Amino acid sequence: MNFASALHNDNLPLSPNGAEVILGKIMQPEELATPLAPSAIEMFGPRAACLISENGPLWVADTGHHRLLGWKNLPTQDSQPADWVIGQPDFNCEGQNAKGTPGKTTLSVPTGICRCGAGMAIADAWNHRILIWKKVPEDSNVPADLVLGQVNFTENKPNQGKQEAAANFLNWCYGVFYHQGRLFVADTGNRRVLVWNQLPEENNQPADLVLGQPDMTSRNENGGGSPSASSMRWCHDITFWGENLVVTDAGNNRVMIWEKMPTENNTPCALVLGQKNFDVVEINQGVYFPNASSLSMPYGVDAVDDWLLVADTANSRLLGWQKPESILSLQGSAADAIAGQNNFTSKGENRDFGQPKRDSLNWCYGIKVVGNTAIIADSGNNRILLWKIHK
Repeated sequence: MNFASALHNDNLPLSPNGAEVILGKIMQPEELATPLAPSAIEMFGPRAACLISENGPLWVADTGHHRLLGWKNLPTQDSQPADWVIGQPDFNCEGQNAKGTPGKTTLSVPTGICRCGAGMAIADAWNHRILIWKKVPEDSNVPADLVLGQVNFTENKPNQGKQEAAANFLNWCYGVFYHQGRLFVADTGNRRVLVWNQLPEENNQPADLVLGQPDMTSRNENGGGSPSASSMRWCHDITFWGENLVVTDAGNNRVMIWEKMPTENNTPCALVLGQKNFDVVEINQGVYFPNASSLSMPYGVDAVDDWLLVADTANSRLLGWQKPESILSLQGSAADAIAGQNNFTSKGENRDFGQPKRDSLNWCYGIKVVGNTAIIADSGNNRILLWKIHK
């Protein structure tokens, strides 16, 4: 089914009316999406957002402007200006590390963002580090308390300048996620997911578990071999669907699902979505147009009730799967619902390569759900969508 043809199905997870609130510049007719000068309103390619609680604060990774934008409360108006900024001296500045050197308040291509305990974590991808605040910031340029992946806040070399990986190294880390006391990082450039069994308390603290590689020092694409149930190529986002760990493996055009939380390094996943089996990884299963069971560089993922929602980024659509009695029966299965396109075989940005609409998407990178709100990073349209959930 798709959202357009099943508006009376109360089980659909997203409102058929599209986004209730759009953050970012609202494009005018005939205006093309272009890089935007930074302001308290305008964003450039935001890749992720984190709604701390149902009513706020809201923090957005304004990736192209190398900063975080914060709203004290859940925004209620289109193009509502942000209240806070982290990463730049003010709302009108941009540049990697504020055109200076790395520090406790600077960023270079921030991507993933999540709440962790009472605080917040940021995947500061091009500084090859994770920044952690012990308490959620509620002001501009609050300094981070901890850094992972680097020995201090001023270093930013990939894998700390070494050729091999290690349990405390990061390389192009694009995703971060916190669940039941564990911190997960998509260490994308090392083709792996790192897990800390407890929220780290020291700078440069090593991870406890690795998925996607046979050990902590390996970093080859697909573990140095062919794609498999345990290998990764370009992991990006992480969530839990009930007890099931879910990782988007964008480079292999699939979503990996484990039956429960893995406890051993390199544990193979139980099934994948987007591909018919573990050893095929082609975009849209080797054809130009997608279908209900194919994916093209899926970057974002989250779960709400029995639904798994996937940002199928290069197809500019969201797909939804409902959980069956046995999770294993989902192997390679077709999605149950779609948003952003009129049908499962379309892939054009904003549906028809036209102007952005309240229910259209253009290279959507992230989706996270808090309460009754789905927060969607509609990166190609330089905007964040606050889309109501129907339960």
